[in-house]
Amino acid sequence: MTAIEALEARVDRLESRAAIRELVTKYAVACDEHDIPSLQNLFTEDAVFKSPSSFLEANGRDAITSMFIEVLKSRGPGYHWTHDLILEQGEDRDTATGVVYSHAETTPNGVVSIAAMKYRDTYRRESGVWYFSEREIHFFYYVPMSEYIETLNQEKRLYVGTEKRVADFPESVQSWKDFESTHK
Repeated sequence: MTAIEALEARVDRLESRAAIRELVTKYAVACDEHDIPSLQNLFTEDAVFKSPSSFLEANGRDAITSMFIEVLKSRGPGYHWTHDLILEQGEDRDTATGVVYSHAETTPNGVVSIAAMKYRDTYRRESGVWYFSEREIHFFYYVPMSEYIETLNQEKRLYVGTEKRVADFPESVQSWKDFESTHK
């Protein structure tokens, strides 16, 4: 690889990182604004959206769009914000993976709620544009604000309607299990 080719590769890598960060932010904005066309255009045609708790699952851009329409029908105002993004780009310059930490304040069915989650993403560049090809949401908690304090130390921190489910993490993470078994 020549010095110019190496420099071009580095610039492409930096531009890709910036574009993926913007993609992640566009997702949060589209969710908050209930902007279905913008949300739909963030995913590849064959994208997958999933969660360990099966709270949100869909295969393909059209199914993901339908899933979000159903979710947003019952959600009033909300605010999502992303924090950290750990991004891994491999040898293939058109794919990357990432972990995104995030919070949300939402109002499902009029209930003021708060959530903390992380996304495990796979990104793919098509025709020069970065998209989500897989987005897996893991909930640390998603609770009514009025139950936040009482719920945070409980294993069932994921509210789906009125049903309480076991949170997706950290208890399921192997390093957490190893630590707990070693340091109790």
